[in-house]
Amino acid sequence: MSEALSALLPLDGFQAASAGPLYLKLRQTLEDAIRSGRLAHGAALPAERDLADYASVSRVTVRKAVDDLVKDGLLLRRHGSGTFVVKPVSRVEQPLSHLTSFTEDMARRGLVTRSEWLERGLYHPSPEESVMLGLAPGTLVARIGRLRIANDMPLAIERASLSAEFLPDPGRVTTSLYAELEKANTRPVRAIQRISACNVKNPDAGLLQMSVGAAGLSIERISYLGSGRVVEFTRSLYRGDAYDFVAELTLGDR
Repeated sequence: MSEALSALLPLDGFQAASAGPLYLKLRQTLEDAIRSGRLAHGAALPAERDLADYASVSRVTVRKAVDDLVKDGLLLRRHGSGTFVVKPVSRVEQPLSHLTSFTEDMARRGLVTRSEWLERGLYHPSPEESVMLGLAPGTLVARIGRLRIANDMPLAIERASLSAEFLPDPGRVTTSLYAELEKANTRPVRAIQRISACNVKNPDAGLLQMSVGAAGLSIERISYLGSGRVVEFTRSLYRGDAYDFVAELTLGDR
C-alpha cells in the first residue's frame, strides 16, 4: 500500500517544521495529486487509516485535510461507499449585463453542452407560478427542468416556468429555450435576477455531483417581453465552485 501511495502522493519535505500545519500540507499534497491527474476523476480516495499511516499523522489530521477538499468540491463523500475524487472545475465567468441562455454562454466559450431532462410538460400552475407569471384562471403552465452539463461536468440545475400561451408544446425545446421562444417572437428582452448563496441539499447535490452542504448559488430570474409582460420565471442552482458572476458598475454623478 505504501508503495502505491508514494507514487500518488510524494511526501518530499512533508514533515519539515517550517512548512505550516500538517493538515494543510496534506491537503495541498492531495490537491496537487488531484489537479495533476495522479488521483483521477472518479477514483476512490485511500482509507483515512492508510493515509494516516503513510503520512505519519493522526486520522484527525487526515479528516481535516479531506474535509477541506470536500468543501472545495475536489472530493465527494458518498454515504456507505467512501470518498471519491471529483474532476477539478474550470470556473466560468458570467457577466450580469446581458440576458443570454446557458447554451449561448457555453458555446461562446467553446464548451460542449448537453442537458438531462428533469421535467418537461404542461401542468396546472402552483399559486406562486400564477402570481409570478400573472396567469389568468384556467391557464396551464409549461415547466422546463434540466440538469445543464458542460464538457461532461454538471454545472447547474434550471427550472423554468412559462405560460402555456408562450410555450404550448414544451416538447419542442431540445437545446435552447430562448431559441424556441425567438421563433414565436416571444424571447425576453430584459430580466430581474436575484442571486444568493446557499448550501446544496439532496437530491440536487447528487445531480450536481457535489457533497451535501457544499456551496451553491441560488438564482431567481423574472424575464419580460418588450411590452413589459412576464414571460418566464426561473429558479436555478449553480455550482459555487464553478461560477463567478461579474457586474460592470459605473459611477453616477455626485
